[in-house]
Amino acid sequence: MTTPLRDRATRLILAFALASMIVLPRAALADSQLDKMHAKLAAFVIDKMEKLGGSRIIYKVDGDALRESVVTDLRDDVYKALHDGHIAFSNLAIRDGGVDVKIADAKARDQLARKLAAAADGLPSHAISVTDGGDGAVRLAPTDAASAARLHELVEESIAMIEQRLKDAGIKLVSAVPEGTDRIRIFLPGVTDPEPITAIFARRVKVSLRQVDVSMPPEQAQSGKPPEGTEVLLGFKDKRPYLVAKESTLDGEDISDAAPSFAPGTKDPVVSFRFNGRGTRRFAHLTEENIGKPIAIALDDTVISAPVIREPITGGSVQISGNFTLEEANSVAMQLRAGSLPGHLTLVEQQVVQPGVKP
Repeated sequence: MTTPLRDRATRLILAFALASMIVLPRAALADSQLDKMHAKLAAFVIDKMEKLGGSRIIYKVDGDALRESVVTDLRDDVYKALHDGHIAFSNLAIRDGGVDVKIADAKARDQLARKLAAAADGLPSHAISVTDGGDGAVRLAPTDAASAARLHELVEESIAMIEQRLKDAGIKLVSAVPEGTDRIRIFLPGVTDPEPITAIFARRVKVSLRQVDVSMPPEQAQSGKPPEGTEVLLGFKDKRPYLVAKESTLDGEDISDAAPSFAPGTKDPVVSFRFNGRGTRRFAHLTEENIGKPIAIALDDTVISAPVIREPITGGSVQISGNFTLEEANSVAMQLRAGSLPGHLTLVEQQVVQPGVKP
């Protein structure tokens, strides 16, 4: 006998996994050690602020955009579970912060519940509630605790991105710390003009996947006139030219996450990233149509990798290499996430703090 969903445990876990993914370097230390290190850095930076003056900037993370993104991903993953399980369904839709679907067969509803439960293990930030609405209707939604955990994760992710972007800009003495549930406070000792700093975060990183044109050597296109609808971009490290389509097949909005990792076997640093539901479908179609052809992955019109498609990639997870150091892989992953970050940053306050004034 199948137990009705409303009589089953209502909290399930939904996984969003990356192939061969490792945690970011900032998570390599134990949480307590990391907290102590951040506390020491924050105290040091504030002391410098009092002596030198500087800038204080506050950003707000867009929690509404995060919730919308999480529910959209949930809808896409529910669709995939139903499709892969050959489960008949209807009326799959996003409504009021959750996902509604109708599954007439009780055994099929139980099968969906088992699939979602088996898809992950021990990720409280991805917990969902499952409610049986009667007559085959099922509602799935992130729990309040999961939403709070995801927002906390996004704030931490944004802090990591802020630190990396500032480091890439040559600014090393900085403290970025959470303030409340959805704000980030940044202290910059000695920086008396915050405008160039806020300009760094006002610009979104442009992420694109471009088809490579092999109709002529890229060097010829670079020195002459490239075919219509194409342009020449340079490589991230090798600076070699690539002849690519101007139109992007996929972009940063199609990426849901990215992280540095290590290639199996060689253990060379690589970048792993995952598409959202729409991106997964579009990338699967792209790879099916272009087997044997290269595809360029570009950041701000610089090609970071141009792998040849060997087979259709339908799972939504991609791993790219480019002779990266671990630091470069981390930086590229940060930029990929910054280009797709659902909780983008909104400037709340920027203030110049004079020397001798407590920040």
